[in-house]
Amino acid sequence: MKVNQAEIVISAVSEKQYPQEQYPEFALAGRSNVGKSSLINRLINRKNLARTSSKPGKTQTLNFYLINESIYFVDVPGYGYAQVSKKERAKWGGMMEEYFKNRETLRAVILITDLRHEPTEDDIQMYDYLKYFGIPVIVIGTKLDKIPKTRRYKHIKRSKKVLEMDPEDIFIPFSAETSEGKDDVWSAIRSFM
Repeated sequence: MKVNQAEIVISAVSEKQYPQEQYPEFALAGRSNVGKSSLINRLINRKNLARTSSKPGKTQTLNFYLINESIYFVDVPGYGYAQVSKKERAKWGGMMEEYFKNRETLRAVILITDLRHEPTEDDIQMYDYLKYFGIPVIVIGTKLDKIPKTRRYKHIKRSKKVLEMDPEDIFIPFSAETSEGKDDVWSAIRSFM
């Protein structure tokens, strides 16, 4: 997809702040520091519309990015970051749950994992949560460029196995560095529009 326009519209903490347009939405979920912002920036060919940070736990709201005035990417707070208080994590959890369960324009959740490592307990929990509530999921394994070509198949197979992925679910290996997998991500997004 050629992206001509991309902007952050609102950082929301509750339903009453969500955008009113009925554009299809794709939420990006994943561990803190797994590369959600890098994925957004690579997909829209912008250096830093979505702020990347070396400090985990920076995203604390639902950030709505309007793309080509036709779809929204919704960056949700990362999970699995220990430096955030239990109270704060519970608040994020409630905010995300409200969004995932009630948002009718949500077409799919893009679950981002780090392909170099086995999916974490939190990744498994998020995948199971989405499946339980019947929310379509696209799994993306980032940092593909960090894995030797000869070992990639093994890493992909391991990720699918650990997540116990349904065969009909989409898994895309991706690199924000090289753009590898970018067209596949857009193709998956289009299939849910």
